[in-house]
Amino acid sequence: MTATRNVRQPAWNRDYSPEDVARARADTPGCTKVAHFNNAGAALMPRQVVDAATRHLHLEADMGGYEAAAHASESIESIYDSAARLLGCDRDEIALVDNATRAWDMAFYGIPFRRGDRVLTSMAEYGSNFIAYLQVAERYGVQVDVIPNDEYGQISVDSLRAAVDERVRVISVTHVPTNGGLVNPAAEVGKIARAAGALYLLDACQSVGQLTVDVGKIGCDLLSTTGRKYLRGPRGTGLLYVRRAVLDQLVPPVLDLHAATWTARDRYEMRSDARRFETWEANYAAQLGLGAAIDHALGWGLPRIQTRVTALAESLRGQLAEIPGVRVRDLGVQRCGITTFTVDGADADRVKSSLAGQGINISVSRTPSTRLDMDDRGLKEVLRASVHYYNTEDEIGALVRAVRTCTCT
Repeated sequence: MTATRNVRQPAWNRDYSPEDVARARADTPGCTKVAHFNNAGAALMPRQVVDAATRHLHLEADMGGYEAAAHASESIESIYDSAARLLGCDRDEIALVDNATRAWDMAFYGIPFRRGDRVLTSMAEYGSNFIAYLQVAERYGVQVDVIPNDEYGQISVDSLRAAVDERVRVISVTHVPTNGGLVNPAAEVGKIARAAGALYLLDACQSVGQLTVDVGKIGCDLLSTTGRKYLRGPRGTGLLYVRRAVLDQLVPPVLDLHAATWTARDRYEMRSDARRFETWEANYAAQLGLGAAIDHALGWGLPRIQTRVTALAESLRGQLAEIPGVRVRDLGVQRCGITTFTVDGADADRVKSSLAGQGINISVSRTPSTRLDMDDRGLKEVLRASVHYYNTEDEIGALVRAVRTCTCT
């Protein structure tokens, strides 16, 4: 059985005052309607994001879609600068795409695999990613190897180091799994990948926006993330980071007149930046909403957000663990804003529905989303409550009381 470690999370940030919490909630109209603990699914958007997106939609209605895009071109370009600040890279290493899965797929399927190549991944890998591994294995004869966890439930750095050889083409790891608060040691993985000369693809869908994510410190070559989760952006938005030094090793699976130029009847030239992974058509209203969401997060400061989110999550874990029949399921040395738990004898959907009836949003994670980890732990489903900095201790108390009633029925 995998051991868990009782690790002290960062202390509450005293600079995050009650006035800050009130301001965050005032910027979030949804806070008046629901206690939202599904931020790892889709967070409540702040009004600044909604305003940016709807403003551009109105502009498209007033003057036409192409004309509106031209009118907003400077604002659209500024999104690349904001995303670069967020991830610690240069603007030409950023591609804007329509979701995190598309970002990840464009990166992974852009790797020129050869028969005998190896893909190394982790037990906590997301289902969509693993399906892609299996497809590439069938198509190219690639070998997929899963690195075991260490005693704390995170990817074993020692086992990863021992598994690396000259056939490893890519190390592909999920930073924060969809079914728990675990934070994989991404920077340690990066050191191993760089020493081995292997590409390093990090799925940061669940981590960007709640944790400080710096691609230089992590050492990844490729990173994908979404706008709708902890960044608090619109659905249908995502980011792909491509390290400049590896750009020419990759061939995007899809090219169009935005990603490349048709230079002669029998020739084309790809763009020299990460935008070769984009396509010409884009939802600019959603992208401008994403830019506003990134700027909003940067304005609060990611270190401050991380401190508050992890503190709230630890408070929630501690209170849930005191309820008889409730089992907190989070693993790892470092943990984040996602708390997963089960209620003995209670169906997860019934618990979720009961809480929804009381104005509390949570979600359920099931085996197909993270099959290796769930099978390994003998779990079929877990309840997932994911906090954000606009949540309060009073809301956590209401959630805990609601869960407690589910153990009594």
